[in-house]
Amino acid sequence: MNFKRIEAFFWVAKLHSFSKAAEQQCTTQPAISTRIAALEEELDVKLFEREGNSKVLLTPKGHELMPYAEKLVYFAKEFTNTANNAAAYSGLLRLGVSETIAHSWLSTFLKRFQEDVPGVTVELTVDVSITLTKLLLSGSIDIAFLMGPLSNPVIIDDHLSTVPLVWVTSPVLGIGSDSQPMSSLTQWPIITYARNTIPYNEITQEFAKCSERPARIITSSSLAICRRLVLDGMGISALPADLIQDDIDNGLMQVINTSWHPSDLTFTASYPMTPHKPELLPMIDLAKSIISLKQASSPSFYKKN
Repeated sequence: MNFKRIEAFFWVAKLHSFSKAAEQQCTTQPAISTRIAALEEELDVKLFEREGNSKVLLTPKGHELMPYAEKLVYFAKEFTNTANNAAAYSGLLRLGVSETIAHSWLSTFLKRFQEDVPGVTVELTVDVSITLTKLLLSGSIDIAFLMGPLSNPVIIDDHLSTVPLVWVTSPVLGIGSDSQPMSSLTQWPIITYARNTIPYNEITQEFAKCSERPARIITSSSLAICRRLVLDGMGISALPADLIQDDIDNGLMQVINTSWHPSDLTFTASYPMTPHKPELLPMIDLAKSIISLKQASSPSFYKKN
């Protein structure tokens, strides 16, 4: 059986398009169509049907065969990567990192990575996850540690961690350690993520339920600024546990006891399926091991994960 035909089937099914599959495989649409037709003839089944003028959908038999095609494509890549490992661990690796990670375990990770893979030069970009996603899809970076998953058919999302958001304040505000109802927190400014982010939407919706006093919201796209404002006693904030653990340990911040918290943040290592770089795999494993050690030192925050 011709592997090119199976690969063509896989990419047409993933992208719902013969033309996009042709672009991904660096060939022409007629070539992809020929491979699919030959595969259907060889198997004596119909694999695709068209919806409207452009979108291509799998037939029931195509759906049944798709998991096998995925495995074959994956193992073919692993076969090639294993053969080429020695030559691939060199050159430039373009890494995108979200700000939460940059302020927590990034420096430990980069130090260890350079020790383990000295032949790779890392070009680092730190930005918000929305921007990193655009850079990843445009091919401007090779891999991103960001808030995910991206759930894009041409991107692999490998789960890194789930990070709780913890309500914190400066001790100078004198809030105390007693449990606080959400309505009582509106007497201080609420420092939070930029508009149109999930934490911002959840926090503003929750405080909108408090009828006694409207919340005063201060937004920022920079977590470093949010942290600084809290340290300076400007208000309270729900910040990632990874970001403020040292501040809490050093007595610069205190945890506010509340009944409600925003949803945990999920971080993934996201990278394109092709071209595949084998140095990404040990990089991801290293990141997971560092995260595991960090979370083990903060059991109260991560016990539910």
